[in-house]
Amino acid sequence: MTSPRQLLSVNVAQARHLTIDGRQILTAIDKQPVSTLETPTRIAVAALGLAGDEQADPTVHGGPSKAVYAYPHEHYAFWQTVLAQAGKAGWGDAAKHGLLGENLTITGLLETDAYIGDVLRFPDCALAVSEPRQPCYKLEDKLFRQASKMMVQSAFCGFYLAVRQGGTIAAGEAYEIEPGPREVSIRDLFRDRMSRRKNV
Repeated sequence: MTSPRQLLSVNVAQARHLTIDGRQILTAIDKQPVSTLETPTRIAVAALGLAGDEQADPTVHGGPSKAVYAYPHEHYAFWQTVLAQAGKAGWGDAAKHGLLGENLTITGLLETDAYIGDVLRFPDCALAVSEPRQPCYKLEDKLFRQASKMMVQSAFCGFYLAVRQGGTIAAGEAYEIEPGPREVSIRDLFRDRMSRRKNV
C-alpha cells in the first residue's frame, strides 16, 4: 500500500560555519522544521527556494534548478536502523524532519516513481523534479562516516525541485503529480551518475 501524497514538514536553515575534520566549513545542512503538522505555518516559495533557507555552496546546491530539496519520509525507518547500527541511537529516537538536509519531508513519492520533469502541484505552488541529490562529506559529518556509501547503495537520495510556480506552502498539504516526459527516473539517473563518478 502506497503512502498518501502529503507534505509532512517544511525545513530550512541559514548557512553557518561548522568544524568538519578539523577545518571550518560553511554549511546549511542542519535543516530545522518551520512548518509541521502540529503548526502548519505557511512558508513563501520563490524562484530560488524557500523563505528563510540558504545554501552554502551554490555550485552543488541551490540555484533555479535545485531550489528545493525533497526527501521521502518512507526512508526514515532505514536511516533510523543504520544510525542505530552506527551507534547513533539518539538520532533514531529523535528522527526529526530535515534529517537528510531536506527542505520538504514528503510521503507518497519515491525515487523509483519520480521522473525528471514531473511536477508536484501543491495548492499554492508548483515544483518540478529536476535531478537527484548527490551525497557529500557534509552528510557524513552530520550522520556518520558511511552515510554517503549507504545512500549510494540504497539509492535513497531524494530529489531536487525547480520552482515552476511560486507562492506559499505548508505542512499537511496534499500534492498531485503532473507527469512529465517520463523518460528518466530519479533512481536510474542517480545510479548512473554514481557509477560514472566511481569510474572516473
